[in-house]
Amino acid sequence: MKIAVTGAFSYSGKYIAKRLLERGEEVFTLTNHPNRPDPFGGKIQSFPLNFANEDELIQSLRGADVMVNTYWIRFDKGSNTQPKAAENTKILVDAAAKAGVKRIVHISITNPSPASHLPYFWGKAANEKSVIDSGMSYAILRPTVLFGKEDILINNIAWLLRRLPVFGLPGNGSYKLSPVYVDDLAQLAVDSVYRTGSYIWDAVGPDELTFKQTVELIAKTIGISRPLISLPPRMALLAAQTLSFFLGDILLTPEEVDGLMANLLISKEPSRCKTSLKDWLAENKSTVGKVYASEIARHF
Repeated sequence: MKIAVTGAFSYSGKYIAKRLLERGEEVFTLTNHPNRPDPFGGKIQSFPLNFANEDELIQSLRGADVMVNTYWIRFDKGSNTQPKAAENTKILVDAAAKAGVKRIVHISITNPSPASHLPYFWGKAANEKSVIDSGMSYAILRPTVLFGKEDILINNIAWLLRRLPVFGLPGNGSYKLSPVYVDDLAQLAVDSVYRTGSYIWDAVGPDELTFKQTVELIAKTIGISRPLISLPPRMALLAAQTLSFFLGDILLTPEEVDGLMANLLISKEPSRCKTSLKDWLAENKSTVGKVYASEIARHF
């Protein structure tokens, strides 16, 4: 088949594209970062992800059998906002339908809701509606926090543990998350390319850990002992914002704190992804957190 993958030179899209190429499929990408290093040695043709030109998007997508969409933004920066990203997603999905794409595999988030006060979660709900209303068959996959060699959250928790004398938890750290290995999500996405029918599945790993347990697991695995201090959420956020200033990045956003503490990063469905964070950390303990992972440097 001919398959479009948005963001194939980025994070989850790269793992999905790799698995599709291994199956012998023709893969091309739509990207906002045409100058980013090509991890596939020219095997994937690149087109602009230009939301201002729907005709160009339609032309780029024409001939594709399936589109796998990983496009989203983690936080607002300038005019690049999450509400705008929801509008862009609708433009992209409509363009795919007009181009004759028959199926879409869309990466969302656990527990999206149009009633949420958090733009990340209501924006993801709006994206899902665009997919459902498109007329294409669809698979919507709802992961939580991704981990892997290029991840942000798990890596930077380890980076902070390696460098700070104490680690501040927003609140008491009792809220939970079910992290998912990025290549497990890629496998689920690729399997969904070949399935028929439309469905919405949560995509979570086998672990359900409190945030405090997650930090303790990372610290133990990398051989670091640090006091974990419970802070009022806004004080923890202020500390993260202060660090962000010196790092030139966004370490943590208010809505990430709210979403995490509201237990929106867990699932009531059975685990469909099998790699344990504990096992992955054990295999990567010598490298995780050695280098800070900057969201701004990666995307802006």
